[in-house]
Amino acid sequence: MRNYSIDILRGLSILLVLIHHFNIPYKLHDTFLGIQLFEESLTTLIARNGNYGVTMFFVISGFLITQNTLHRYGSISNIKIKDFYIRRFARVVPCLVLLVVLVGFLGWLGWQPFLNQSPNNIEISYATTVFAAFSFWMNILIIQYGWVNYALGVLWSLSVEEVFYIAFPILCLVLKRENLFVISLLVIIAYAPYFRSLHFGSENGAYLYHYFSSFDGIAIGSLTALIASKFSLGAVNRFYLIPIISLLMCCVYFYAPIKEVSTWGISVFAFLTAILLFCFSQKNKSVQPKFVLGKFLVWMGQRSYEMYLFHLIVLGVIKVFYLPKQTLPIEKIILLPVYFVAVFILSWLIEKYYSTPLNHKIRYLCLKQK
Repeated sequence: MRNYSIDILRGLSILLVLIHHFNIPYKLHDTFLGIQLFEESLTTLIARNGNYGVTMFFVISGFLITQNTLHRYGSISNIKIKDFYIRRFARVVPCLVLLVVLVGFLGWLGWQPFLNQSPNNIEISYATTVFAAFSFWMNILIIQYGWVNYALGVLWSLSVEEVFYIAFPILCLVLKRENLFVISLLVIIAYAPYFRSLHFGSENGAYLYHYFSSFDGIAIGSLTALIASKFSLGAVNRFYLIPIISLLMCCVYFYAPIKEVSTWGISVFAFLTAILLFCFSQKNKSVQPKFVLGKFLVWMGQRSYEMYLFHLIVLGVIKVFYLPKQTLPIEKIILLPVYFVAVFILSWLIEKYYSTPLNHKIRYLCLKQK
């Protein structure tokens, strides 16, 4: 049964990412939306920390993977490694293949955003980029050579997730006892801020893109699912806790650019997200939101994977026809809703007619179930 509150949280996460990536080429501070607030434009305050949306994705992903494992097998030690990998393959790989094919085709047309770049003056072949995409080290490629391919760069986070999930069932089986698994999660959670401190402010983005910079979000989500399976929270406590945690998340988000507070900011934001997930896991999962905004965020959240992977395709095409440095403020205002609508339509089409049917088909063929 779906948890619509978690879908709303995923919808907010992808919304932050979409705004962040649009504002990078098409700065909105010089439009009427760029209202000055605390010596900074409102659009900059909202857009600059969109990477926290990815942090939220990591925590949600770790929570749901662990929660589903517990529901499916009763305990983490009973996990079936083959079934786990088939489910991950069915969800991840179809969209990954489509993304690489689309980027390859648009690059073949000669469109600049879809061709490999050399930001550090080192040429990287497209074949190497594709290999990194399918073997889940796009994040390392970016750290070493820069953002070598505009549209494929988003795969840095998929690389982090999938490397964690390659190890996840192995850890479950090797450690067997849940308390040992918890200790391993705590070690990952404790090490990440230290690792980020070693790379604080680095121009190569290691404080953000590296496996050990981001594993803590997934581990925090996984740990939260284990806690939620054993402890509950009363409705009154949830009623007060959810708005307080939401306010604290807003404070961290707007406090400073993520690069300036990466050592502690990412961990704090991940922990606050985990508390919200803990609260949401105690609520009635079948109750759909009543308001239009809530329903729309649920719709976005349910297609957040497709939106995340393919939104730079849309933005890259826009950049072909509207060079960012030559785009007027009024044109940016017009392009913003065009961008969102195009992303929504493309993601809906891919989810409805491609990724979901293939997901079900692969699971049916390999697991004999949908």
